[in-house]
Amino acid sequence: MTAYLDARIVVDRGTFRLDVALSIAAGEVVALLGPNGAGKTTALRALAGLAALTDGHITLDGRDLDRPGQRVWTPPERRQIGVVFQDYLLFPHLSALDNVAFGPRRQGADRRTARAGAMDWLGRVGLADFARRKPRQLSGGQAQRVALARALAVQPRLLLLDEPLAALDAGTRADTRAELQRHLTDHPGATLLVTHDPLDALVLADRLVIIEGGAVVQEGGAAEITARPRTEYVARLVGLNLYRGRADGHTVDVGGVLLTAADALQGDAFVAFAPAAVALHPDRPDGSPRNAWPATIAGIQRHGDNLRIQLAGALPAAADVTPAAAAHLELTPGREVWAAVKAAETRAYPA
Repeated sequence: MTAYLDARIVVDRGTFRLDVALSIAAGEVVALLGPNGAGKTTALRALAGLAALTDGHITLDGRDLDRPGQRVWTPPERRQIGVVFQDYLLFPHLSALDNVAFGPRRQGADRRTARAGAMDWLGRVGLADFARRKPRQLSGGQAQRVALARALAVQPRLLLLDEPLAALDAGTRADTRAELQRHLTDHPGATLLVTHDPLDALVLADRLVIIEGGAVVQEGGAAEITARPRTEYVARLVGLNLYRGRADGHTVDVGGVLLTAADALQGDAFVAFAPAAVALHPDRPDGSPRNAWPATIAGIQRHGDNLRIQLAGALPAAADVTPAAAAHLELTPGREVWAAVKAAETRAYPA
């Protein structure tokens, strides 16, 4: 796909440097994920013109918006970019209608035209009956939809979403996510979704870009990243145990623990398996070929309908077991157990 947004975002903040390349096609939704402090919000602010680039460039639909090496810089209001901030930042003194009309008015539309367009957008997000309400009279989900309508009303070439669902409760979040997906599908421009929530990214985005410490560590489709995470953060994000070791055929040496994998490799390799694939036993298991190692229970947390057991030892891991299995095994912090994973459920791939 041809890049509609082409950017290399370099921003220096004291000892921290953000250096991230981003390309997004027209109609594509890209999710930018990373732990706190990775540089996600800095990248979004740079694209919006709210943070200055140290180096690099931002080109949108063939037009340079920011290129410090050539002293090119475009003010935020002239970038044709719509932004939905995490806290929405609606104008508290304006009605929902006038919040949405604000952008078109700034672009030069007369009051009547701007308000007519705003009313149309409120109708599209299902809030035509709330046009006269002030932000304080709206629920979190309604405020989020007004913020989205305000961003889309300026007909942006690039839509930036900064944790757009983070302020919502779980029930509202699911409904609003489905509504947001519908609007993003209809948006003809490029969309960048900044989030820390893997579910938001997997549902809403066509492609994921993951940054850590100001740099891209992995990017690609959801299926590719969930199948082959390349850092511990990414593995936690997609819910896998991940290790790096040295492969010799089907055997991978991970710090002295030998794991048998379904895939045959030579050299540096990653090994991954799901917590649900880990079985716990009071003694070393016999039977079918499997990976087994002694471990100590370091912690127990609720995880959906199961319990997430944190295992310490030579091969730290997470294991998911049912409450009944935990009770049967008398699992408590400090207890020594054996962990086992079938080779068929252990994936290896080049590091």
